[in-house]
Amino acid sequence: MPYQACETRYESMLYRRCGKSGIKLSAVSLGFWHNFGGNDIFENNRAMVRRAFDLGITHFDLANNYGPPAGSAEETFGRILKADFKSYRDEMLISTKAGWGMWSGPYGDFGSRKYLMASLDQSLKRMGLNYVDIFYHHRPDPETPLEETMGALDSIVRSGKALYVGISSYDAESTREAARLLKAMGTPCLIHQPQYNMFNRWIEGDLQKALTDTGMGCIPFSPLAQGLLTDRYLHGIPKDSRASKSPFLTPTQVESSLNKVRALNAIAEKRGQKLSQLAIAWILRLKEVTSVLIGASSPSQIEDGVKALENLHISKEELEAIDLILKG
Repeated sequence: MPYQACETRYESMLYRRCGKSGIKLSAVSLGFWHNFGGNDIFENNRAMVRRAFDLGITHFDLANNYGPPAGSAEETFGRILKADFKSYRDEMLISTKAGWGMWSGPYGDFGSRKYLMASLDQSLKRMGLNYVDIFYHHRPDPETPLEETMGALDSIVRSGKALYVGISSYDAESTREAARLLKAMGTPCLIHQPQYNMFNRWIEGDLQKALTDTGMGCIPFSPLAQGLLTDRYLHGIPKDSRASKSPFLTPTQVESSLNKVRALNAIAEKRGQKLSQLAIAWILRLKEVTSVLIGASSPSQIEDGVKALENLHISKEELEAIDLILKG
C-alpha cells in the first residue's frame, strides 16, 4: 500500500523557532548517524521514518559519512524518499553535513571549498535531491581559513543547493566569527549543532551567549549520551547493547556513571517519565535550543522520544536535584 501520512501529524508536535530566522523545527528531530547504514534492515529504517513523520517530526538530519559504510545512510534515506515521501518533500526539512573524512587524499576531509562543494554534490546524488534545506560544516578545521569555509557555505546557498547553512561543534569564539563572516556575505548562519547532554554540558555559558547574540538556533546531538541516559544500563551491560560493542560508549563509562544514572532515573520515575524523556526535556529547558536530535533503532524509540514533550516543565527543585547528582 502507498504510504499516506497521518492526517493529525501536526496536532501534538511542538515547533520552536530557530534563532531569529523564519524557520521552525519540530522539538524532536531524527538523526541518521547510527542504524541507517548499508548493513541495517531497510524495512525497519523505512518504518522509523514513516513513524517519525506521522508523529509530526519534520526535520531529518544526515551527513556524508553516516553509515556504515560512509554514504549509505544517505542512500537509504534516498530510497525512502523515493518510495514514500515524494509528495511530502515540502513538508520536510532535510540536512546533511561535511567535515569529517569521506574519501582518500587531501580533498576529502575538513573544510576546504573543494571538499565541501564536492561533498554536497555527492550527497544530493545519493539522496536523489536537487537541494537540502540545511548544509553544515561538520567540525572546525584548524588549518583552512574560516573565510574559505564560510565562503564555500555562502556559495552553496547562492547556487541553490542548500537553503540555509549551519555549523557543528564550533566553540563560542569560532561561532561568533563564522556568524560575522556569513552575515557580511548576506547568508546568515541558521543553526549550530553541538553535542550536549547531562554528562556533557560544555555549551552552557559562553556558547549559549554566542548563540543568543548571533541569533542562531541550536540542535544538540547525543542527548542520551549514546544510550547511557536511558533505562538500558540500570542493571548492568546487556550483551547486545552499544556499550558491549561500540567505541562511542565503553563499559568503563557505564560503570563509572551508574550511580548517577540510577539517581536520575529515580527523578524521572517521580515525574512519570522514562529517564530518556527526562534527558530530552532537560535539554529543551534552554531557550537557545530549538530541537533535540535523537537517534533510534526502532519506531517505538521514536515514540518514546516524542512522549518527552508531554511533560517539559522541570521545577526549580528538580533542576537543583539534577545538578547535585551530576556534580556528585
